[in-house]
Amino acid sequence: MSSLDQAIQTQIDNIQKKTGKTIAEISVIVERSGLTKHGEIRDFLKTALGLGHGDANAATHAVLKSDGARAAEGKTLDAVLEEIYVGTKSAFRPIHISLMNKIEQFGEFEIAPKKSYISLRRKKQFAMLGPKTNTRFEVGINAKGLEPNKRLLEQPSGSMCNYIVTLDDVDQVDVELISWLKTAFDQAG
Repeated sequence: MSSLDQAIQTQIDNIQKKTGKTIAEISVIVERSGLTKHGEIRDFLKTALGLGHGDANAATHAVLKSDGARAAEGKTLDAVLEEIYVGTKSAFRPIHISLMNKIEQFGEFEIAPKKSYISLRRKKQFAMLGPKTNTRFEVGINAKGLEPNKRLLEQPSGSMCNYIVTLDDVDQVDVELISWLKTAFDQAG
């Protein structure tokens, strides 16, 4: 089992301990609710079971079997990248390549492809890279102690990343952004 799979399983185990319910039992609760959309189910689980955003999101993915890792399962990294950077999003591929060229200089890490982005991990996730929309590329950064500013946007507690940086041009892959990513890499290790 990869470290990412182990991390997901640990989170599911913790959700089951917190709620006293198995994923199968949570699935029945969701089915009885009549809800079918991810966001509605996540919000329902937050209220019904008292879960935080991240745990409710993970439980929703487990119930729907819809997490990005499953969508990318069995595919090579190249195949996933071809699916991510298609159509209008293909213009973001140079940003991705530039970021990866810089990040690979930090040292060893794991690349966990998802349906619409890639997760970069050491002992824990330190960054997420990918197009957020057809017109916006995002770098999610998991680090503590960074000073948020107009460019480094702090995210609410419980979000997938502590900070988000939006890019629309490869020239924005600069020393400042790489230093934030290096901090996250070091803290994840």
